[in-house]
Amino acid sequence: MRIYIIGNDGITLSREAPATVTEGEIAVTSKKVGDRDALIDHLWSAIEALPEPEPEGDAKRPSKQDAVIAMLRRPEGSTVDEVVNATGWQRHTVRGVLSGTLKKKLGFTIASTKEERGRVYRIAEPASI
Repeated sequence: MRIYIIGNDGITLSREAPATVTEGEIAVTSKKVGDRDALIDHLWSAIEALPEPEPEGDAKRPSKQDAVIAMLRRPEGSTVDEVVNATGWQRHTVRGVLSGTLKKKLGFTIASTKEERGRVYRIAEPASI
C-alpha cells in the first residue's frame, strides 16, 4: 500500500500510514497503481482540497550588510572592531566589505577619520548641488 502525504510544501510517499497528519496535510492511500489516470485524478483532488498557505510576511530580516550600512550612516560612524562585534565577521572581512562591496560595488563614499577610539568609518552623504 502506498500513502501519499500531501501538504503545501510538497508530496511525500510512504509505505506505512503516518501516526498523525499535521494541519494543512492530507493523507491519500493507494493500494495498486493500475490506473494511473485515476490515481492522478485522486491525488489532484486531494491537492485542490488543501487550504491556501499563509502568506509569508513582507518583513525581511535585515542582512549583516544592511546592519553595517546602518552603523556607518550613524553620525558617530563605526570602527572595524565595532562591526566585527556586531556581525561576527573577521577584521579582514569587514575591511573587504568596506572597500569592495560598499565602495566599489554599491558606490558609497566611505570617509575615514582617526579618532580617540581608533579609525572611524562613515558613509559620506553626497554633497547637495
